[in-house]
Amino acid sequence: MICLPRSNNLLRLRAASVCSKSIPHTRQFASLSRPISSQFASDREARKYQASSALAAVPSTAWRSIHHHTNVPTSKLCPDAKTALKLSGLKDRDTIAIGGFGLGGIPETLLNALSSEEDGPSDLTVASLTAGVDSFGLGRLFEAGKVKRMVSSYVGENKNFERMYFTGELEVELVPQGTIAARLRAAGNGMPAIFTPAGAGTMYANGGIPLKYSPDGSVAVATEPRPTQIFDGKEYVMEYALQPDVSFVKAYKADTRGNLIFRGTSQNANPDCAVAGKVVLAEAETIVEAGELDPDEIHISGVYVDHLIQAKDNEKRIERLRETVAGQITDISGPRGRIVKRAAKEFKDGMSVNLGIGIPTMASSFIPKGIHIELQAENGLMGLGPYPDPSMDQYGDADFINAGKETITAIQGASSFSSSESFSMIRGGHIDLTILGGMQCSGSGDLASFFIPGKLLKGMGGAMDLVSSPSTVIVTMEHTAKDGSPKILKECSLPLTGKAVVDRIITDMCVFDCDKKGTNNGGLTLIEIAAGISVDDVRAATACSFDTVKGEIPVMEEA
Repeated sequence: MICLPRSNNLLRLRAASVCSKSIPHTRQFASLSRPISSQFASDREARKYQASSALAAVPSTAWRSIHHHTNVPTSKLCPDAKTALKLSGLKDRDTIAIGGFGLGGIPETLLNALSSEEDGPSDLTVASLTAGVDSFGLGRLFEAGKVKRMVSSYVGENKNFERMYFTGELEVELVPQGTIAARLRAAGNGMPAIFTPAGAGTMYANGGIPLKYSPDGSVAVATEPRPTQIFDGKEYVMEYALQPDVSFVKAYKADTRGNLIFRGTSQNANPDCAVAGKVVLAEAETIVEAGELDPDEIHISGVYVDHLIQAKDNEKRIERLRETVAGQITDISGPRGRIVKRAAKEFKDGMSVNLGIGIPTMASSFIPKGIHIELQAENGLMGLGPYPDPSMDQYGDADFINAGKETITAIQGASSFSSSESFSMIRGGHIDLTILGGMQCSGSGDLASFFIPGKLLKGMGGAMDLVSSPSTVIVTMEHTAKDGSPKILKECSLPLTGKAVVDRIITDMCVFDCDKKGTNNGGLTLIEIAAGISVDDVRAATACSFDTVKGEIPVMEEA
């Protein structure tokens, strides 16, 4: 018998739950959506706390006696963001972690206060899942010249950010979305490093991604190789914990002790930033007195929060407002429509599915009759519903968005969670199917989808985590580029998102199966072909060899 400390056993059980494929099982899901306004309702909703001048004047070091020998602070409330920033001790060249995904759940008040401090801290390293948009939220920090380096997974919505990167004004360290969340959580857990399959075998792990450009467009600094290790025959990347000097967090509701509650997908990486920071500043839309929150409803204990402010800036801008009308589906024709409808045939009853931005997301509008699936968004929701329908009293809500930053609803029985929990589901094999787009695929199942050096900066987002997971991976893309050049190659010429990760490729011309494990000597097999397309047409548009199924090749099915 080997006896381990209880904490070690718990950690090993936790690691197993997020690193191994779960036993297949069937799920039944409700397909009806419900008004967002009814979600997360509470009897205490009306008991909103407005910070009075008397309470605002109470210093955060005030104490009261609980029991005979235990003293705890009565309030962590600060009068404003400027005071909280001063108390945080944030200084030049510090690292700050900022909660939010896109514009959802970002700490607007704290960001506006920091960007407005002309003589305030600068040369900062900022860690956040995304880089936001121009002239709002995080965008204001870049424009104010406060940031030296950005650690992020997706930066494709901020044009000024992209310009600053390619002209050498800003260093950018691209990191998989799930890895950022896990590194933050590791810091909060007191663990110095983690191992993840995300990025193994790619330029991300091997080094060489431009970290900084020179003004003339040449690469000034590139990333170094990351340590790797083999476990059970699979390569993993070692990632160091990410502990920021200060974290900015946005909550839906808080009490004066700093206990936090989040709402919908605005939870995202906020809890992960909160547990990781050496000093944590939280802003909340609503603040109540200590004791008014149900302990079972609290997402983050106040033990992690140092200073709390009332959120004064609550524009909660919606990046992509999408609405629908019940029963109406916009038909999609042409090559893209063929891909979308064929991709929908991949859904099987009871599946948990993650859909990428664009064509993959469109496929959810063509789920075959009698098939029920549950959609997961990596920004923190299991059970995505349709776009909100104003005729059913559903309206766009900044706290409910999908990975493409579009407004969505949640089905009955949906659940929301943090970014680290979301990617635990993905890495642990609890998502059955992943469908995402791509720039290039290789005959051996490699995928390139996030970066064109010197030209286009998007970031890998959650794609590296998704394709390295145990789920089935299907890539949807047009067969050729706009100039007619092939996108399916013998070897990808662009930096890889994943090596030997693709199970199936669906294009406007055909469907290929990928022998990514090399069980049949590797390569592609043509299993379906679009109407009016010949095998010779496919060969002419494909820059690698492929086999065909025996007998007559079936015509591509469409939902």
